[in-house]
Amino acid sequence: MIFWIASYPKSGNTWLRTLISAYYYSKDGIYNENLIKNIGQFPEKKHFQGFNYLSQVAIDTTRFWLKAQEKINEDKKLRFFKTHNVFGSINERKFTNKENSIGCIYIVRDPRNVITSLKNHYELDYPDALSWMLNSKKFIHDYENLREYGDFQFISSWENNYKSWKSQNELPVKIIKYEDLMNKTYVVFTEIISFINEITKRREKISKLKIKN
Repeated sequence: MIFWIASYPKSGNTWLRTLISAYYYSKDGIYNENLIKNIGQFPEKKHFQGFNYLSQVAIDTTRFWLKAQEKINEDKKLRFFKTHNVFGSINERKFTNKENSIGCIYIVRDPRNVITSLKNHYELDYPDALSWMLNSKKFIHDYENLREYGDFQFISSWENNYKSWKSQNELPVKIIKYEDLMNKTYVVFTEIISFINEITKRREKISKLKIKN
C-alpha cells in the first residue's frame, strides 16, 4: 500500500522525506543522501512503462494513475511516495483511492514564504509567482523535456491543493505545518512517526534515539 507525503511545491516535502527516510531506512536515524532514494515520486514516467499513453498529451497518463498504483502494490509492501498532485480527479479519473493508499502526511507552508521560494526556484518575479500560486489549472512536469508528460502532476492552486487533501474522507491524513516542524522538530516528528505507525499497524516502539539523531 502507498503512504503519501504530499504538499504543494516548495513547502518542505524534501525535508520531511529526509526525516522519514532516515527513521525507517537506517539503523540509527543518521541521514545519508542514499536514504531518500527509498521515497520516490509519483507519478513518474517509469510508473507507466507497459501502458500505452500518449506522451505528448499532458493529461493522458491520468488514465493509468490507478492501474500504475495497482502494479506498484502487487507485492503488498508498504511504500512511501512524494507527490504534489491534488487529491481529486481529472475527467473522472481519480488520482488515488483507498484500495491503493493507506494514509498521508500533508505538509503545508505559509504561502507568504512559498511565494518567495517559488520566485527564487523558478526565477520569477513576485507577480508571476503569485499568479503561479493562484492558477487553479496549474500543472508541472519535466520542463527539460517539453514534449514528454510522463511525470505530469496536476497541482492546481495553493488553496485547492491544500483543501483537496484536508477535506477528502477516503484516507486518514495528518496535516502538519512547515513552521511547526521547524520550531518543534522533535515533538512534531514524533507525532508523525506515531501517526504512521498507527496507520500502518507497526507494533515496535518509537525509537527516541533515532528521532534525536
